[in-house]
Amino acid sequence: MMKLTEGAIEALSNGNGGNEAVLQLVNIRKIDGGNGPARFRVMMSDGRHTMTSFMLCTQLNYMAEENTLAPNCICLLKRHVTNILKDGRRVVIILEIDVLKPASEVAGKIGDPTPYTEGQAKGTQPAPNPVNRPPLMPQNGNEVNRGFSRDFGKKASSAMPSTPGGGSKIVPIASLNPYQSKWTIRARVTNKSSIRTWSNSRGDGKLFSMEIVDESGEIRVTGFNQEVDKFFSLIEVGKVYYVSKGSLKIANKQYTSVKNDYEMTLNGESTILPCEDSSDVPMVQCDFVSIGDLEVKDKDSIVDVIGVCKSVDEVTRLTTKTNREVSKRTLNLMDMSGKMVTVTLWGEEAEKFDGSGQPIVAIKGAKLSDFGGRSLSASFSSTLMINPDIPEAYKLRGWYDKEGHAMDGQSLTEVKGGSGGGLTNWKSISDVKTEHLGHGDKGDYYTCIATIVYLRKENCLYQACPSQDCNKKVVDQQNGMFRCEKCDKEFPNFKYRLILSANIADYGDNQWVTCFQESAEAILGQNAAYLGQLKDSNEAAFDEVFQQANFNTFVFRNRVKLETYNDESRIKATVMDVKPVDHKEYSKRLIMSIRKLASQ
Repeated sequence: MMKLTEGAIEALSNGNGGNEAVLQLVNIRKIDGGNGPARFRVMMSDGRHTMTSFMLCTQLNYMAEENTLAPNCICLLKRHVTNILKDGRRVVIILEIDVLKPASEVAGKIGDPTPYTEGQAKGTQPAPNPVNRPPLMPQNGNEVNRGFSRDFGKKASSAMPSTPGGGSKIVPIASLNPYQSKWTIRARVTNKSSIRTWSNSRGDGKLFSMEIVDESGEIRVTGFNQEVDKFFSLIEVGKVYYVSKGSLKIANKQYTSVKNDYEMTLNGESTILPCEDSSDVPMVQCDFVSIGDLEVKDKDSIVDVIGVCKSVDEVTRLTTKTNREVSKRTLNLMDMSGKMVTVTLWGEEAEKFDGSGQPIVAIKGAKLSDFGGRSLSASFSSTLMINPDIPEAYKLRGWYDKEGHAMDGQSLTEVKGGSGGGLTNWKSISDVKTEHLGHGDKGDYYTCIATIVYLRKENCLYQACPSQDCNKKVVDQQNGMFRCEKCDKEFPNFKYRLILSANIADYGDNQWVTCFQESAEAILGQNAAYLGQLKDSNEAAFDEVFQQANFNTFVFRNRVKLETYNDESRIKATVMDVKPVDHKEYSKRLIMSIRKLASQ
């Protein structure tokens, strides 16, 4: 029979230790949380005494709902915090608990425990309840302890330090609920949004939000209008503050990835004061998911990831449907799983991100998409950390410097037109043919280093619609106007667009590929407008451009897909991206390939 930690109940009741105690769960009861989540009250035994004043933090509710925590099971109490109620009783909030032996494997109650009251020795009768003291939870579990439910969460004096200027005592974030009125938390700001504004029929307004964390958990905090003016400039990410008298409500999970059933709103009575002694407050709480495991996660999941920034693209700008211009940057993260995923940064984060030196990047609250396989997006509510001071980052750095730098990484993200995605799935041209890439329902992507051996300049230019978002070929009306059927308009001008056929070759084979505007311009070294002028005015100079482009070597990112035309099926290869050869990276990859071959 498993031995319980005798004396643990007495220690917990007196506020002295209790972590790593082996206890038996005697009874568990669900307490209705009103508009909030339910709470579970627990009776525990150490074989000598029982105590009813245990409460599961809401993050562990699933253990009760799934019947993992059931009467008679043996548990290891790993982490807890203690609250003190008005009448002096202690409430033990269980933050982390493991089931050592399920209830089905335990014959019954261990020992002959009696309800613990302070100063009581085993075998004596418990003292009668004081007049205003609610009764202990009956061991038969048939009677609801209404007194405990009524008093729970009303903090009184505790042995914990008070905030500057007096007032309420410090409580852990995990114990906050809407039924408390006086409390103060001491927490570190891990993320702070910019000020956002809105305007509707009810008027104008502004808000900002932040995420704060202590050793027990985390919570999202939002301030509106006057609170923005009062607190926004005070708050610095990474600093620790005393926060008190905010309003608590049920968290809207649509707008936050913070692991808390509640969120806080600042009001006119709220106070935020800097805390100088902050060494014991954690920097951040992350539950990292391996990049390799993203393939089995559900679309739109919110995840925490950490990886090495293997490569990064330049900032691009796009216009939203509301005609607002936003900045965008994509980077590729790889971790020890050997898998790589594309992450999109937006706005200010995209502008200021520096990927030089292949830093360790941790993202808390990234959104998982199935666009192009698997990809991640860091929204305004995500927290981006560069080379964070956490064990996972040091471990990843050591692995990458020792062996990971020589790995290509298998990408979970397909290239999505233009220059998106990373250079992955390296193949020779002969590999593409022997492995029958492109024969599936979707196109296959691969990267190769190849040399231009022939360019077909005939019909490589066409006259396109001058509209910004339209590249449709126009029809010359022979009256100085050019008609676009797609836009259903006539224009006095047009723009030149490139569609170039090229034959590329490596050491083993060759392949015809189609290059559209951006990739064709990169190969030819000239833009389409200039080439159009040359074709009309200087045929010799036009031909010279193509001659100069021959026998240049590039890194190609291609898409191959089986297409059927006139009942004939053939593989069509399209160049998605062209980049100059980075000989340093190319040499590293060759060395890695040589090592693999040598070890076989």
